[in-house]
Amino acid sequence: MEWAKRITASSWFNNGITFVICLNAVVIGLDTSPELTARFGAVFAWSNQAFLAIFIVEAVIKMLAQYPRVQDYFKDGWNIFDFSIIVISLIPATGQIATLARLARLLRVLRLISTLPELRLIVATLVRSIPSMGHVLMLMSIIFYVYGVAGYHLFHDVDPTHWRNLGISLLSLFRIVTLEDWTDIMYAAMAVKPWAWIYFVSFVVIGTFVVINLFIAVVLNNLDEAKTERLRELTEAPTPEEILSELRETQAALVKIQSHLEQLTRQR
Repeated sequence: MEWAKRITASSWFNNGITFVICLNAVVIGLDTSPELTARFGAVFAWSNQAFLAIFIVEAVIKMLAQYPRVQDYFKDGWNIFDFSIIVISLIPATGQIATLARLARLLRVLRLISTLPELRLIVATLVRSIPSMGHVLMLMSIIFYVYGVAGYHLFHDVDPTHWRNLGISLLSLFRIVTLEDWTDIMYAAMAVKPWAWIYFVSFVVIGTFVVINLFIAVVLNNLDEAKTERLRELTEAPTPEEILSELRETQAALVKIQSHLEQLTRQR
């Protein structure tokens, strides 16, 4: 339907939905205060129902914009994401599933991702980066395993708190790679084995600076590819159906202008 297409393509519609999502997020945050909930609990409940109704109307308008091919609405992954959140939000907030229903309301805040193109680009970049990150994670797992086994054999008798078995050794290495008080573990080992700094410094250099920079490089590379793909989509030639639709809209507008001019001529 043409009116639905015009509405979904308008900036005020998209900006309005973004505003409603932000307002919904504020209400969800205020609902966590016992004092405010005691005073305005009914208002919060009514507001959540109103927000849900707005989101349902939005989905219906977007479906009507695809009429008669309403199924095309579900060809867009972001539309499926929004529709799934709406369906989950329909869970009644009563009985044993009340907590689940409240958490489902919180998912509406995630709709900000689908309404803001910049956030969609970032999420698309992260999704594209998953296959490449798998190889980086495999490399990091090998490094962790080698250093974990070596750390157990080198320091389990010196510092059993951090190196008593392989599992604890891997947890200690994870603490080191986050740079959270890792020097305490190093100094405890150096108190007995002064050369232990070589082990820790080399792991920090490899695990933190090298591997993490590999993650960043993968994300930046996929970000460039996502931007290039998005630019290609924006610059690609319109389909014959889109051209015909534009011609029909132009023809209808010209007919209206001609009719208006004829009325003005008669009045004169």
